[in-house]
Amino acid sequence: MSQPLSTIAVARQEDWWQLRHQQKCQEVKQVNHAAKIVFLGDSITHAWEVEGEQAWQQHFAAKNAINLGFSGDRTEHLLWRIQNGELDELSPDWVIILIGTNNPGHRHDSPEHTAAAIELILKEITTRLPNSKIILMAIFPRSRNQKKRMRKAVDATNGLIRHFCNRQQVLWLNINHNFLTSDGVLLESVMPDLLHPNSAQYSIWAKEIIKLTDG
Repeated sequence: MSQPLSTIAVARQEDWWQLRHQQKCQEVKQVNHAAKIVFLGDSITHAWEVEGEQAWQQHFAAKNAINLGFSGDRTEHLLWRIQNGELDELSPDWVIILIGTNNPGHRHDSPEHTAAAIELILKEITTRLPNSKIILMAIFPRSRNQKKRMRKAVDATNGLIRHFCNRQQVLWLNINHNFLTSDGVLLESVMPDLLHPNSAQYSIWAKEIIKLTDG
């Protein structure tokens, strides 16, 4: 059986992505050990710089937080970035990971393949940052309701990856109930495209992170 693509580290070739990787490696060198919180992820994490900017400034800027979110990334891209400089010389108190929604979204990866990749990412981080605590976020809900393919894929993946958390170095944080109605419906007033949170949701996310990191 061939190795899942989700677990094979690979760089993306878009110019903006390569440039952002170089810029983030430079930022890491400049901040170095002063960084207290590091965020890793895809477009939802990237958007701390857009929709989430106000919440970021309020809650994380003073902690020299670093945003290592890259729009469109799948697990294999994040794995490559970790292996190629983006965590070098860092020793943050906390690492926040939200990754995996693009695997079933782009390539219809199975929950098992996405989860296997996230487990690899966790092992890579714990090896490189043995003194940092990690918050593994449940993948945020997407699509309107629980009958949709993408919602099922995300929910199934979350059911697998939650077991990677040991309550010591790796903590599990599922805040998805904040985004859904009581019957599990995702509304455009929360995520306009039923995938990416609006600015109000970043404030909710930030406060949930602060509960753990400042507790």
